Amino acid sequence: MKWIRLMQTSLFASVIGFVCLQAAQAAQPAAPAARPALTISVVSPTWVTMPITIRANGNIAAWQEASIGAQVGGLRVAEVRVNVGDIVKRDQVLAMFATETVLADQAVQKAQEAEAVAALAEAQANAGRARSLKNSGALSAQQISQYLTAEQTAKARLEAVRAQVQVQNLRLQYAEVRAPDDGVISARQVSVGAVVPVGTELFKMVRQRRLEWRAEVVSEELGRIKVGMPVRVYPASISKDSTPLSGQVRVIGPTVDMQARTAIVYVDLPTTQNDTPLVRAGMFATGEFELGNTRVLTLPQESVVMRDGFSYVFKVRKDARVSQVRVEVGRRLSARVEILKGIDEADIIAESGAGFLNNDDVVAVEAVPARSVPEQK
Repeated sequence: MKWIRLMQTSLFASVIGFVCLQAAQAAQPAAPAARPALTISVVSPTWVTMPITIRANGNIAAWQEASIGAQVGGLRVAEVRVNVGDIVKRDQVLAMFATETVLADQAVQKAQEAEAVAALAEAQANAGRARSLKNSGALSAQQISQYLTAEQTAKARLEAVRAQVQVQNLRLQYAEVRAPDDGVISARQVSVGAVVPVGTELFKMVRQRRLEWRAEVVSEELGRIKVGMPVRVYPASISKDSTPLSGQVRVIGPTVDMQARTAIVYVDLPTTQNDTPLVRAGMFATGEFELGNTRVLTLPQESVVMRDGFSYVFKVRKDARVSQVRVEVGRRLSARVEILKGIDEADIIAESGAGFLNNDDVVAVEAVPARSVPEQK
């Protein structure tokens, strides 16, 4: 009977140990839930209207630049009336040469003209008498020929002197350097007191204050560009957030550069009456040729993360975790990015804080009011 009591005692002890173990396990607290790695805001992909454009670079240049030179030589510059940046009108006097020597030469030529007139009058009188005595025998044929020749010589000399007088009149006229057209002075190479030879360039002028953007477009895109197409031009003097210049395609260059494989597209820029925005010939500019509009799926730029040379977004799952998804991006407009592949409009995407997330992170989504994305024109 003793061994029966030992077995009962052992069984009772086992039961008591099992009950105590179950009680101890029940008393242990449950494992805590995973803590969120970050609190984020979320956004859904949105369809917007985005323009179809061709981007290009190029320089701003004068539509036409006139070179204004000296039409007389050997004269001293007496006065310069304009400077770089001055707006001028057609026939406005830009500079004046000293005319003392021209006036002196003109006086000499006029005196020679008067002398030639008198000599012609005498020659004509002698020739008239010779003609009247031609059949009388009072004068020989040789003498008559001499009088008639002297008359023709006097006429020729008078014409030559009158031509010299006309030359001096032109020199006096050209002593005033005038603007050939309306425009703005872009360069000045003359100073008061200088004696310049004929043909020396004195000024350069941007005709009619017209500027153009000479865009370098790759040959593959030329077929999509048409004359009259609107263009948005961003000169280097304005920021991307500023209002661009509204240009228009005037002509497409007839040749393509054999090295760069680009052609020049000439875009007319609007003529401004002030310096806002500041646009000057020689300035670098970027631009966009507007081909039309299309509806595309977009996300805020903050939602797209660049890693290892690829673009990713973080899709928020129902279990409050995120999945890193590789996407293919397209055009950008303001703060939005076109998404070509990888997500659809039903997905919930992390926005703020996306750059600090990793795949399968637990996140807390902050409650934010619904936002609408305006249509992009």
